[in-house]
Amino acid sequence: MYDPIIAKSFTRYDRKRLGCCAFIMFTITICSTFWPRLHPFTSTIDHGVNLPLSMNAMLEITSESTEVEMKKMDPVCRILEADADYCEMEGDIRIEANSSTIFLVTSAEKIVGNSTTSWSIQPYPRRGIHYIKKWTIKIVGNINNIPKCTENHKSPAILFSTSGFAGNLFHDFADLILPLYTTSFDFKKDVQFLVSDYQSWWLSKYHEILEKFTRHEILAIDGQKQVHCYKKMVAGLNFHQELIINPLLVESNQTQSSLSMSNFRRLMQETYSLKRTHAMVIRNTTGKGDNLTARRRPRIMIITRNRTRILMNHDEVSQTAQELGFEVVLAEAQKSTNLSRFARLVNSCDVLMGIHGAGLTNMVFLPENAVVIQVVPLGAMDWLAKHDFGEPCVDMKLKYSEYKIGLKESSLSLKYSSDDPVLKDPLSIHRKGWGELRSTYLENQNVTIDIGRFKSTLVEALKLLSH
Repeated sequence: MYDPIIAKSFTRYDRKRLGCCAFIMFTITICSTFWPRLHPFTSTIDHGVNLPLSMNAMLEITSESTEVEMKKMDPVCRILEADADYCEMEGDIRIEANSSTIFLVTSAEKIVGNSTTSWSIQPYPRRGIHYIKKWTIKIVGNINNIPKCTENHKSPAILFSTSGFAGNLFHDFADLILPLYTTSFDFKKDVQFLVSDYQSWWLSKYHEILEKFTRHEILAIDGQKQVHCYKKMVAGLNFHQELIINPLLVESNQTQSSLSMSNFRRLMQETYSLKRTHAMVIRNTTGKGDNLTARRRPRIMIITRNRTRILMNHDEVSQTAQELGFEVVLAEAQKSTNLSRFARLVNSCDVLMGIHGAGLTNMVFLPENAVVIQVVPLGAMDWLAKHDFGEPCVDMKLKYSEYKIGLKESSLSLKYSSDDPVLKDPLSIHRKGWGELRSTYLENQNVTIDIGRFKSTLVEALKLLSH
């Protein structure tokens, strides 16, 4: 789902500094243009505020004791800051898969007249995607009209969907794997995953990672004829931001010290037996290959693409990198690529370079202090590049460098006249919505890098390896 472009460039903490009034007026204007499209941007709703997902207002509860009781009784269904449906519930929980309904049983007298007793959610971090199955959560006070348990479980459960944008490496990690890590962390593997919109190939591809999160059988919940019952359950995933764990959104003090991107990357190293924990340090950075440390040349992986945003002169880029002292690896990870093998190849490198796209997600496998070089396409894409890959580098303890292409380096300069809005006014294309932006600048643009200009970026990468 794609939310307002400019509004999504700011976190809740940034907006406080910008001023509430100015931001609200600006957001209203942008929202009218950019409402839901497909891209990894986050929402702006304050984290931690319980928002019923139906239109019914929650009843104000003035009694302190009653408020505590209701909080324990109600599923905590809310929209996270990152625009994800998220519910926590505890008690007598019954799942009727054929109606996609989760019942939470409580005594009838605890249901206050105007309080919300029903929520409709999508258990995937990006709301509003029409092909993700919706689930209903209901609080009921009478067990006579609800299904009886046929399978009782002692362990808690997490319900999530493997639909959405699964199959794109960026979304696999940003939407599913990292949020699963944060959501399941406190359960210490004693949790069962209930998968809606089940895709067996996805679970097979990432089974080594999933086994680090749960020791129980993963259940394809949609087709279940049994009524599965739990005492504790989470529906939806605790999603902070793309490839980022925000320590301010980690509620437990105990968790806060260990739930981090650094520890997530260590877990990836353990999962795929990645040997290198730190990138090599360059002792001499004159930019001449024969002056580099003779022990080993720093290795750079250049992510190639064969469908969109193709690097047309990757051979020239490779040759220049070799002349500067790099050992070059050209690679592209396909959907069918063996992830374990590819992760080890990435881990053997000190620099990862590529045009903005899913392939850069492989930076989760790089050794610490390695360098990520992102080539930013034409079309005012700086905000997107930084949000998706630039900002996450900080907590991953990686160095980040950026190369923004010029007009003549883009294939769009051959397709459009110099006064066309595509070249002259990219923001006018942005205002047409994510679909137009994606089609113009991401799906129909190739890059031919200016070697003379790009050489300084490679030299900068060598300098970053020296610190």
